[in-house]
Amino acid sequence: MTVHLHEEDLPAGVFAPGASIAVDTETMGLITPRDRLCVVQLSDGGPDEHLVRFGAGSDYAAPNLKAVLADRDRLKLYHFGRFDIAALAYYLGIDAAPAWDTKIASRLVRTYTDRHGLKELVRELLGQDISKAQQSSDWGSPDLSDAQKDYAASDVRFLHRLKDELERRLAREGRTELAQACFDFLPSRARLDIAGWPDIDIFAHA
Repeated sequence: MTVHLHEEDLPAGVFAPGASIAVDTETMGLITPRDRLCVVQLSDGGPDEHLVRFGAGSDYAAPNLKAVLADRDRLKLYHFGRFDIAALAYYLGIDAAPAWDTKIASRLVRTYTDRHGLKELVRELLGQDISKAQQSSDWGSPDLSDAQKDYAASDVRFLHRLKDELERRLAREGRTELAQACFDFLPSRARLDIAGWPDIDIFAHA
């Protein structure tokens, strides 16, 4: 297992054509237009993870990364993809879909709990523990620590295996089609967030 750190773009040919890619992002905060995109993490489910770091003042050109994320023939796996898709749309100018979201799937099938964080999912479904100690660290630093890099990689390391288990549970509970409709809506939900409706349910009566 190796974590590869790249500056400003992904090398060409890192991932096989059509392979599904687990994706996560690290930003300076939780308000997308204010808090710049710092790191994009990717994994094809194999032994290695790839991190792309963007420095302050980046132009976010990243043609290889954009080609991978915007490929409509490549499924992107997320945990709370609403945030990541918004960040990728705002800073890279791409629609990083089609999407599959482990947090949405968890909410649809793990109705016996209100704990749907990645740490809880990995512990219950895969029997492993991950650390969240670096979650609120300075991702804009020009020198990421080994702890930051391992934390960032862990956010994509387990998503393929989680998807496999959650797909089985969705099918068992008869909620596969409902989940897919939610996944398909994610880019629109992200655009609503960027446009100024992050906390408003536009479907609500009042």
